[in-house]
Amino acid sequence: MSQNSWAESFNLPLHADYSLIKNALVSQLFTGPGKTANVWKDRQNCSFLQLANPQMDGQNGQVHLKNNVHVRFGTGMNGQCLPLFEWSGLLETWQQPTINPQQTVLSLPVTQAKAYDQSGIPLNVDKLQDLLRRYAEPQLASLKVDLNQSRGDIERKLADYLPKENEAELHQVISTLKFTGAAAKEEGISVSLGFEAPVKPLSNTPTAPLSAAEQQQWQQAWQSWDEFLSKAIQQASLDSNNEQLRDSLTEILLDARSSFQAGIKGQQPGGKDPVRVFFTDTWERLAPELKNLAKQLPEIEGLRYMTFIAATDVIYQLESLGRPFGLEISSEGLRKLARILIKGQQERAMPHAPEAPRAEAGWQSNQNQELQF
Repeated sequence: MSQNSWAESFNLPLHADYSLIKNALVSQLFTGPGKTANVWKDRQNCSFLQLANPQMDGQNGQVHLKNNVHVRFGTGMNGQCLPLFEWSGLLETWQQPTINPQQTVLSLPVTQAKAYDQSGIPLNVDKLQDLLRRYAEPQLASLKVDLNQSRGDIERKLADYLPKENEAELHQVISTLKFTGAAAKEEGISVSLGFEAPVKPLSNTPTAPLSAAEQQQWQQAWQSWDEFLSKAIQQASLDSNNEQLRDSLTEILLDARSSFQAGIKGQQPGGKDPVRVFFTDTWERLAPELKNLAKQLPEIEGLRYMTFIAATDVIYQLESLGRPFGLEISSEGLRKLARILIKGQQERAMPHAPEAPRAEAGWQSNQNQELQF
């Protein structure tokens, strides 16, 4: 394994809409009243630099960000704040998606910035321009994804579902994650995530339907997902005040229940693979509705839906990469996956001695998480 002769390289194309990136920026930086960001202030709170109402799109291969700016310089006198200078206007920045030489960090450094007042007159106050360069631009450029900060969490979450026999293989795959490309498009940032994985050819031997005992174990595992999805549907209808969307989502959930149950039992109504039909037909209809919903909702609520959409889209990308893990979107693939999850669940339920702390850096707790989208 250390010589990588066991693996092949893959590139997973992902897409982050600007609405998703903006939501992440707002939720992390614009935390003040009215969704403002105080990027600088003095000890007396008489002087400050405040950003508000960020707008994001793509222009000429770069991320274009526009913010309202409010600046005040003042001085304390007899316990009061005496304003000396106050200015409001707009700050535009153009930021280039950039990958570091180690291919582990994706960042958005500022390549160009312009400031002007509400009438469009360029800013010509040197002290104020310097303040924007020193404090506003670095804050706006702080949005980044650091794979080194994420590997441990990714590995822990996946390991919770897999048998112990897969832990070493999983660790090796996660350790190879890297950014292989990034570009600002009109609607969002396209990212290519590379990794190395063992290629497990799909078996020609049919996967038997789950036994009665296995079906019961699967139902226990599926029940937690069913409850989660039911709550998500209810929350989506409340967030959007859209009963039609609620009815559509409920119909989708019912389709998932029946399709997955038929796939687990090896049934093929109408001669078609029920799992395959569910993902190809139903998701294609649902995803655009959720994307539109996410753009209409407040930042945190919209971020939940956009993250769910991005995670589900990965399923299609993995299959198009040649099924490196020996799974496919089909009833056969679902039955294989179900048995893997059942085995992992059984192993976690068995009493075992406490494990010694892991020595790998990727498993160490990290209190300074990078901003992630």
